[in-house]
Amino acid sequence: MASKLFVGGLPYATTSEGLRRYFAQCGAVVSATVVTDRLSGQSRGFGFVEMSTEAEARAAVQTLSDQMLEGRRIKVELAKPQASRSGGFGGGRVRTARW
Repeated sequence: MASKLFVGGLPYATTSEGLRRYFAQCGAVVSATVVTDRLSGQSRGFGFVEMSTEAEARAAVQTLSDQMLEGRRIKVELAKPQASRSGGFGGGRVRTARW
């Protein structure tokens, strides 16, 4: 089963492909994504990497956490499961127009 990692402190110039190549030294990378701002498209300085096995993910945490990447010290840890989110503009009350 694949294991997802959180990677913080990324240099803003890091791309998803660059992140994939960097983590490939620890095993097979299923996916690598640098999180970007929706409006500007610029990196937000963190991302997620999915390794093919839990053992490779743990090796990546031990090997790469607290290492320098392009002049910045990165933080690598097992990603926490995403909490369920509600729909957003909640309310539940339906308004009907009376004209």
